[in-house]
Amino acid sequence: MNIGINYNANKGFRLLNIYERLNKGEILEKAELASNFGVTLKTIQRDIDDLRAYLAETHFSGTEVVIKYDKNKNGYFLVRYEREWFTNEEVMALCKILLESRAFCKEEIHGLISKLLIQVVPNDRKKIETVIRNEQYHYVPLKHGKRLLSIIWELSQLITSSEITRFTYTRQDGAIKEKVVKPIAIMFSEYYFYLIAYSEKVSEDFPTIYRVDRIANLNGTKQKFKIPYKNKFNEGEFRKRVQFMYPGELRKITFEFNGPSLEAVLDRLPTAEVAGENNGSYTIKAEVYGNGIEMWLRSQGDMVKVLNLEN
Repeated sequence: MNIGINYNANKGFRLLNIYERLNKGEILEKAELASNFGVTLKTIQRDIDDLRAYLAETHFSGTEVVIKYDKNKNGYFLVRYEREWFTNEEVMALCKILLESRAFCKEEIHGLISKLLIQVVPNDRKKIETVIRNEQYHYVPLKHGKRLLSIIWELSQLITSSEITRFTYTRQDGAIKEKVVKPIAIMFSEYYFYLIAYSEKVSEDFPTIYRVDRIANLNGTKQKFKIPYKNKFNEGEFRKRVQFMYPGELRKITFEFNGPSLEAVLDRLPTAEVAGENNGSYTIKAEVYGNGIEMWLRSQGDMVKVLNLEN
């Protein structure tokens, strides 16, 4: 309700309005602003100087977010440097990765993409939207249809605090079991997020893997756990050796590969090393966890011949 306040003459309103328009990527002319607000050019210049001072005070460096003047366009604009804000190229790449992952339900994927697009100015935003529009429209989420962001965050907090965790878990056969575990990591692979955890009571040489979308009734127990440093889980090393998130003991494999793309094999198996080559047939050695490697080997058909697989 209008109670007679002259907003144009109100400095706070002017500053907010100018800053909001700069944030949207607009280029603002001093004369136009003065005319719109019914103030002098000097008043607008003081407003710009006040905003510059505010940005300098509220950021770690005066060069992170600054108001600059473009002589050619005769106006002021806001500059966000790459150290703090995504570039257009980065936003587009992240949008493409999210859509390709199919990991999130439609509500979550649209929310994530919308927030990423806010990182770029309106004109460039339209260009990115054009590139991803078709893929976003035809986006097909996974069948479980569950929201995951909240539970992933809850699990990350339990991992950080080393808190024994209780939840119910729906197995692939539909059976529901209660689990009490020591959560140690969250990983993403082949469309799904996974919780890596040790059993609360059973002593295990390697952890168990749970699909996050099958977890329900998640609760911390307020009980802490400790894992000896020598047994600390190394996410990077584990990821290099696990296939399709099938857990198990560390195994060594040697096989011959005679397919068209050696690079694809080395990318699939990060621990792989080429031990020899003979007329386009490569002997490859690698370390892997569990039985997932056997699924991959079968998928390669005649291009792969297993020479040795140690348990």
